[in-house]
Amino acid sequence: MNLASLRSTWVSCSVLLLALAPLRAQQATPTERSARTEASAIVAATNSMEVLDSTRKLGAGDRLSYRVVQERRDPVGLTVADGGEVEVPLIGRVRASGKTCKELAQSIRPLLEKDYFFHATVIIGLDAVSAKARGRVYISGQVRQQGPIEIPPDERFTLSKAILKAGGFADFANHRKIKLVRKNAAGAAQTTIVDLDAVTVHGELDKDPELQPDDTIIVPEKFVNF
Repeated sequence: MNLASLRSTWVSCSVLLLALAPLRAQQATPTERSARTEASAIVAATNSMEVLDSTRKLGAGDRLSYRVVQERRDPVGLTVADGGEVEVPLIGRVRASGKTCKELAQSIRPLLEKDYFFHATVIIGLDAVSAKARGRVYISGQVRQQGPIEIPPDERFTLSKAILKAGGFADFANHRKIKLVRKNAAGAAQTTIVDLDAVTVHGELDKDPELQPDDTIIVPEKFVNF
């Protein structure tokens, strides 16, 4: 596989990186070892942070390939720990859970440039998706089944999917004023109002927010029921 082909694979979000089967126990199959080798080759051949994956959020148990272009070394493997951090050479633990590969690389770069490099180009790729749930969200109000819902490890889990997993809306649910409560980096709760009719009726998929661990979803009741 030549360099142009490898870069093309990365830019297309790499079916390999997004669809790798989860690792089993501690023993990888020959197919999984081959997939990780190819993923590592993609990281080894990539020299631009602009083409890193900016869509899929990382979670505990995910396995990554990591390289700093200026070091001129082969990629090394990193694993997102249960606490959501990765142990990065030279700088130690860095928060990875909830970030994309691109966001993680961007957060590592200034730490390297502070003490070790005048300019650092950080390349990170996803080798294998963890089989673990990525945390939980909590749903209450006008749905069929209230309570916690686990975030699947291998998909983009959105508000509409959470509603479906909760059995769908109850009869008197207000579809247009769903509250999504999320804590920011400082720990303060922020509430966003989501109109899910815009997604399910009008097809505006960009208005279907991706959920993060510990999000709370509150489906209110209509004031007037017809």
